[in-house]
Amino acid sequence: MTKILAHWVLSALCILVVARFVPGFFVRGFGTALIAAVVIGLVNGTIGVFLKFVTLPLTILTFGLFWFLINALMLKLAALFVPGFEVRGLWPAFWGGLILSLLNMAVRQVLANSLN
Repeated sequence: MTKILAHWVLSALCILVVARFVPGFFVRGFGTALIAAVVIGLVNGTIGVFLKFVTLPLTILTFGLFWFLINALMLKLAALFVPGFEVRGLWPAFWGGLILSLLNMAVRQVLANSLN
């Protein structure tokens, strides 16, 4: 349970970091980032998995680059459900998704090493 809460809080912090550095990616505050982290997880875990499965042939043809577009679209979709979380345009969603993925990978690695 501690690992899940730590990951949730650190994911929200990652969202705030992305909002700080990616123009067009806005988060009102830490509470909004917490809600956005949950919604992004739910969207990626449901619709995102389905879209990645359905578009697998296209993803293979583009050597995996199409997944970045799907991640960007999932961020834009999540922003529709969270007041105070806004992604203005496809490029901010693309770069925000890319940076957010990298930050979350680093967070998972740190949590895996520290909470075991």
